[in-house]
Amino acid sequence: MYGNGYYIKFTGKGINKMALMNDNFNNLVANYLFAEIAKRVNDYTKAHPEADVIRLGIGDVTLPLAPAVIEAMHKGVDELANKETFKGYPDYDGYEFLRKAIADYYKTKNNVDISPNEVFVSDGAKSDCGNIVDIFDKDNTVLVTDPVYPVYVDTNIISGRKILYADSTEENGFAAMPNKSIKADLIYLCSPNNPTGSAYTKEQLSEWIKYAKGQNAIILYDAAYEAFITEDDIPCSIYEVEGAKECAIEFCSLSKTAGFTGTRCGYTIIPKELKMKNKSDEDVSVYDTWYRRQATKFNGVSYPVQCGAAAVFSEEGQKQIKENLSYYQENAKIIANALDELGIYYTGGKNSPYIWLKCPNNMGSWEFFDKLLNEANVVGTPGAGFGKNGEGYFRLTAFGDREKTKEAVERIKRLKF
Repeated sequence: MYGNGYYIKFTGKGINKMALMNDNFNNLVANYLFAEIAKRVNDYTKAHPEADVIRLGIGDVTLPLAPAVIEAMHKGVDELANKETFKGYPDYDGYEFLRKAIADYYKTKNNVDISPNEVFVSDGAKSDCGNIVDIFDKDNTVLVTDPVYPVYVDTNIISGRKILYADSTEENGFAAMPNKSIKADLIYLCSPNNPTGSAYTKEQLSEWIKYAKGQNAIILYDAAYEAFITEDDIPCSIYEVEGAKECAIEFCSLSKTAGFTGTRCGYTIIPKELKMKNKSDEDVSVYDTWYRRQATKFNGVSYPVQCGAAAVFSEEGQKQIKENLSYYQENAKIIANALDELGIYYTGGKNSPYIWLKCPNNMGSWEFFDKLLNEANVVGTPGAGFGKNGEGYFRLTAFGDREKTKEAVERIKRLKF
C-alpha cells in the first residue's frame, strides 16, 4: 500500500498505465506563427546563402540598453558580490523600490494614482497575460479581438475555455467595439494593438469599461506599447478612464519601452478594489488570489534586472529611453511614407512600432510573405497568423536597424505587384 491509501496489484504483465497529456494542446494551431516564419526563412537562407535577408518580422529591439540601465544593473551585480549587500530570494511582487518607481511613473505621466502595493513585477507582459488565466475558472467565456496576439488565444485553448471573437476590420479601423448581445467573462484588449498598430481613444475605452461592468466581466488590458503613444486622446493606461479600476487588470512590459526583450522584466497592475466571484457567489479579491498564485509558481525577477528596471523610470533613464523610442518611431515613419507612396492601405506607425498593411492585389498573407522573401529578401509577419481577420494583411516592425529599414522599403518599392 502506498501513502495515498491505494493498493496496486502487481502481475507478471506489468503496469501499462501512462501519464496522459492535456488534450487541449491538440486544439492549438500545429505550429506557432513565429516558429513557422523562422522555418521558412531558414529554409530560404540555406538554399540562398548569398541572400542579404532583412528581418522586419518579429518585434525584437535592436538598440542596446540605456546607459542608466546598464549602470544600475552593474551596481546591482556588485551588491551581490558583498555579504553586507547580498540579496536572496526577491519578494513575490517585486522589490519595493521598483514598485514605487512604477507607481510614481503612473502618477507623473498619466496622472493615475496607483499604490506600489498594487504592482506585481514579472519577467514580461507575455508571461502574465498567459499566466493570469490560472486564477479564473475554466468555465469563464473569453472575448478577444481578431486579429489577436496569439498568447491570449492559445493559453485559453490550453485551459479549455470557450473563446469568442470581436471583429477588428478595415471598416472599424481595426479597433473592435463591444457587442452588448455577447456575454463574456474575461475580455482581452491590447492598445496600442499588436499586430494592427491601432489604438483606442478614451471614449472607445469608456465604452469597453461600461460593457465589462454591465457583464460583470474583467478586462485584461495589455499596454505593452504605451510608450509609443504620441496622440493626446489615446490613453497610455486604461486607468486614465473612469471606472477602470473596478473592472480591469493592466499588463505592461519594458521589452519594447526600454529594450528588455532579452533582459526580461515587466509588471502587472491589479487594483485592490477589483473583485471576482467564487462558486458560492462570494466576492474574492483578485489581488490576493494572484499574489497566492505567484507565491506558488514564481520566485521573482532577479535583483540586478530589477535595479536596471528602476533606472528606466529615473529622470535620466526616461531621457535616454525616449531617444531610443524616437529612433524606432522614425523607422515607422520611413515605412509608412513608403506605403503612402505606393498607395497601400495601412494602420499603425503613429502610436505604435507596428505597421499593418493590406496586401497588394488581394494577395493572401502567406503569398505576400513568400513574395517579399523571395523577390526582395525582406521578412515580415503574415496577418493570417493573428486570426481570420488578419488574412490579406501583413505586419512590418519598426524595431530594425535604420539603414536596413531604409534598404528594405526601397526593395519593397521596386517590387512589381
